Amino acid sequence: MRNTVLWAVLAVVLALANWSIIGKERVLADGEIMLLDLAPRDPRSLLQGDYMTLRYALAQRIMSQLDAPFSATGVAVVQLDENAVASFVRLDGTDQLAQDERLLLYRKRGESLRIAGNAFFFQEGQDEVYASARYGEVRVDASGDAVLVGLRDREFNRLGPELAN
Repeated sequence: MRNTVLWAVLAVVLALANWSIIGKERVLADGEIMLLDLAPRDPRSLLQGDYMTLRYALAQRIMSQLDAPFSATGVAVVQLDENAVASFVRLDGTDQLAQDERLLLYRKRGESLRIAGNAFFFQEGQDEVYASARYGEVRVDASGDAVLVGLRDREFNRLGPELAN
């Protein structure tokens, strides 16, 4: 009986993990590109190798609009400019969106707010390539779920190896 329960729990855990992976793959394949301004960056970790801790200026703006205590998860409305750079418009997302507005999910983690990934790992010794990063490139689906796919410089050029689309 115990083995049956263990196998059933394992099957449920694997199914949930695969469901999450499939969802992220769908965002990567079908999501719209959005660029998020980076706040100060921190490039290196002695224990984890070369990576950049990402903080988004948009997250700071959203935090300033929230009343404490606030929900662990929420939706912000952002507006995209001609370069796909997102700027904060309002919280929630129940109103009709304008043509240049999109939804963006955020999650509270401790005292910080997360949008997409908060770390970007790169090959050891490549820190100079990413030092000029000014934007986090994310793919976002219609519900606002975002996946970090890369970094871009001030001129909107992708940094590092070219991504396969």
